[in-house]
Amino acid sequence: ACRTGHAVLYVTAQDLLKQLRAARADSSYDRRLLRFTSPDLLIIDDLGLRPLSGDEPIDLYEIIRQRYERASTLLTSNRAVEELPALFGDALLASAAMDRLLHGAHVLVLDGDSFRNPPADRSRRSAPKVHKEAAR
Repeated sequence: ACRTGHAVLYVTAQDLLKQLRAARADSSYDRRLLRFTSPDLLIIDDLGLRPLSGDEPIDLYEIIRQRYERASTLLTSNRAVEELPALFGDALLASAAMDRLLHGAHVLVLDGDSFRNPPADRSRRSAPKVHKEAAR
């Protein structure tokens, strides 16, 4: 997207919500919300690592609502799609957010070993081999 000239913003879910919480405190909420709703592509990484609290479910819904059918949103999560509604803590808010988020969405589920934590047999295969002569 960047290479083709689209405006792209990457942010972790925790940082996005932290910024909006701070913006509420200093009365810059609308301006900060615009930062997250205006790019052509917003990438929110690691959604659901921790529960949403306070106004965070409303903030996330508002971002999803304002971007709906207007701009692309990419979410990464270690949670299954079926687990995401519980993050909102309110069934109606969750339903509205998930309806908008999943309408026309491409959901990719990656299943397999972690790149950072490969199984022992794979990490042994990929480890560099040291020859006895080279180690002397």
